[in-house]
Amino acid sequence: MHTALVIAAGLVLLGLALLVGHWLGGTVPLVCQVFIGVWLVAALINMWFGVNRAGYPVLEELPMLLVVFGIPAILAVWIWFKA
Repeated sequence: MHTALVIAAGLVLLGLALLVGHWLGGTVPLVCQVFIGVWLVAALINMWFGVNRAGYPVLEELPMLLVVFGIPAILAVWIWFKA
């Protein structure tokens, strides 16, 4: 459940980034590049909490990091190349 919520938060963040980027006159590729960097940091922080607070081993959290980061990032890359 937590993973689905974090992925949903990433998708919402992507939408907000595109909206704010449009308002500020930024290009879609630039907004997507910035989002991917910010989302990578957020996904790594989520992994850190999973390891240090929830007690999961790093090897268990790595696949979840790929899923949590990958789904919104893949969508951002798709939007980037469609723009």
